[in-house]
Amino acid sequence: MPVTSDFSLTASVLQTKANDLTTTSDQLSKVWSTHLDTGTAAGQADKVFHDTRTITASSSEDLDLAAVLLDVFGAAITFARVKAVFIAAAAANANNVIVGAGTNPWATFLNATGTITLRPGESFGFFANVADSTGHTVTAATGDILKVANSGAGTSVTYDVIIVGCSA
Repeated sequence: MPVTSDFSLTASVLQTKANDLTTTSDQLSKVWSTHLDTGTAAGQADKVFHDTRTITASSSEDLDLAAVLLDVFGAAITFARVKAVFIAAAAANANNVIVGAGTNPWATFLNATGTITLRPGESFGFFANVADSTGHTVTAATGDILKVANSGAGTSVTYDVIIVGCSA
């Protein structure tokens, strides 16, 4: 099944300062983007997982990237390399979504404690990582788990996840 992927991040910021007779402004507009063709070589991807998921209060889940997750057609996915990960916490969450809690192989894009905290809010907290053309290696049994946790008690949390990578 062919997979073609385009990823972009846009930053647009307007800063103004009122002066005596004028208002000065600085407009920042920056776009970073990359494209992956279908395949398993550098700059390519052939596997996609995406879902909206819910974690109950004070719980966590392991996203097993080696033959446990199912694609939208119901087929098991085994990632050999991950090229892109996007995770967004729902704005309506009361608790944070913690990405990477516990032992996991994703230290190359997580903070010093091995986690990223996605806080709920007026819009949402999100995390995006698009790797170099080679991607992050997935090692079955020792480096194939991406843990996602609910930071607290009382309420569940919902998040969206998109993972794009290669089967070889």
